[in-house]
Amino acid sequence: MEVINNLTEKGQRDYQLIQRALEHQDQQAYAELLKHYRDPLYYMMLKMTGDPDDAEDLTIEAFGKAFKSLKLYTPNYAFSTWLFRIATNNCIDFMRKKAKIGPTVNLDDDEKEYQRVVQIPSGTPNPEEEMIKDQKINTMHEYVSRLKPTYRRLIELRYFKEYSYEEIVDELGLPLGTVKAQLFRAREYLHNMLKEKKEKI
Repeated sequence: MEVINNLTEKGQRDYQLIQRALEHQDQQAYAELLKHYRDPLYYMMLKMTGDPDDAEDLTIEAFGKAFKSLKLYTPNYAFSTWLFRIATNNCIDFMRKKAKIGPTVNLDDDEKEYQRVVQIPSGTPNPEEEMIKDQKINTMHEYVSRLKPTYRRLIELRYFKEYSYEEIVDELGLPLGTVKAQLFRAREYLHNMLKEKKEKI
């Protein structure tokens, strides 16, 4: 393994993981990087946003952006420095947009709305409410069906069957980091499709 003199022992470890991820598409290397920095990154996002849900989304988003651009990383400085800079810039952009347009729409919002629709009281059937409920359920399933099989399975387990991350790991036999990274991408695809649909209405 190549040794970069200006990096600390931790930096050397991260650099070797990055090389494994890039050269061998080693999913375990990605998972280890996520495991090392997920918690400190989450708490930094929580401190910046003050919202646990936003912090969770921004943490996964930062890893998604970093992993997507991993080939651009250079060992002139620590991976953690590079990752936290990506996360900070992304968080600042998010907060600026949120301040301008109010609460952002994401898959969790659509899913909460979906769940509320499913739980409409049935004591006095209302044809209009039933129609809206059916439309939303059909729309959600229609867009999920367009995803690649891997992403579709993850969305179905996480949102339709309400599996925890740990249960998904057990079900699919994938590392936790891989599950979270792929679920992030699946949510991003769905979000873009839903956003596109709303813009056309």
